[in-house]
Amino acid sequence: MSARPDECTARPLPPVAAQVDAHLASMDGEVDWLLALSPIHNDALWAEFEASGRTRVPPFQYIDPDLDLHAVRERLLALPVEEVESPLLSGLLSEKQRELDRQIELVRLRDTDGFINASLDLFGGVEPRLLELARRILDTVGPSVPLEAEAGIDEVLAAVEDELAWYREQSPDFFAEVVVDADLNSLMMVSHGKFFIDGDIRLPRARVQPLIQHEIGTHLVTRHNGSRQALQQLRVGLAHYDPLQEGLGVLGEYLAGYLPGERLRVLAARVVATDMAIHGEDVPAIFDLLHNTHGLPTEDAFDVAVRARRGGGLTKDAVYLSGLRDLVEYLADGGDFETLFTGKFALSHRVVLDQLIEEGWVVEPDLLPRYSTAAEAAVRLERCRRTPVEHLFHSEPHNVARVPAPKETA
Repeated sequence: MSARPDECTARPLPPVAAQVDAHLASMDGEVDWLLALSPIHNDALWAEFEASGRTRVPPFQYIDPDLDLHAVRERLLALPVEEVESPLLSGLLSEKQRELDRQIELVRLRDTDGFINASLDLFGGVEPRLLELARRILDTVGPSVPLEAEAGIDEVLAAVEDELAWYREQSPDFFAEVVVDADLNSLMMVSHGKFFIDGDIRLPRARVQPLIQHEIGTHLVTRHNGSRQALQQLRVGLAHYDPLQEGLGVLGEYLAGYLPGERLRVLAARVVATDMAIHGEDVPAIFDLLHNTHGLPTEDAFDVAVRARRGGGLTKDAVYLSGLRDLVEYLADGGDFETLFTGKFALSHRVVLDQLIEEGWVVEPDLLPRYSTAAEAAVRLERCRRTPVEHLFHSEPHNVARVPAPKETA
């Protein structure tokens, strides 16, 4: 386990840097762009799509952000980033300021012709090498052994509470609010430190722990470790942190013992769907290719298609596979694994992170994922360093990890 905070504490940032850092961290929580771009009433979307003979979908509906975007943008751009005392910190904070500005623009341009360009500016597109990898996965990776979806919300909640309790034993201030939401786009997700679970969740027991390790072992652990740093951007995320976060999350599923072929295929399908959305294809065409050509189940194909078209064409979904690919290449080159949990940052920030450590503004992680304590974790990690991404999956579960039984209620 890493050094405890009383043994190694980060030194404070200079005054102006601390002020700008605090404001940017606060504003990151204000601009919940992902929630603003996530369609609601997805069951009704599917029903109308099916009723049309799978030829059209109704306009997406969203939650309107309770936010004056213009006022937030004015406050953002007024921050004295150029007055930050350290050029190193000034560069990082300026980069984050620009990213938040682009996120505001993304919400403002939702469902307009300008949305795709705004998304490309923020997340990039699909480079040919990534599209080739995605197509190779869809052509060569088959589904894993069929498993019954026997775990429901009670069992998943019990496993989540057990996981959170384990982390609190290691570090008492580890915390996450758990929210059950019956209209969630994902089975589980973390947003701004809250852990969301689909109230209608149903999945194989062997997938419960891997998904928990993705959400808690990556997103919440890095948020916790980032909160221990002087630079609070490591709690909310330095600019362009998404690919590494999602790559670590998916790798965590593999290291927890079960990353099925279907999961890797969905990540590849997201890349193909993103590329189609960039080129103007809508849900029916994307669904048709994924379902009828590549053999994705109807639910997965529809979910991927809707995700690719949300907001008008959100290109973020390509970062799951690109992040995993880049992470595996980093590990294959001998990259350090534990340092990646210091906070939320991009792989391109590794050199900068070392500089922050040298300056004393960043200390080593307080916590590491629970799966890293398993006896077989080191062996699995070494295997990841030698395995191409298209082979990084399991045909069947290697380990049905801790899933406590739900408590009986009176």
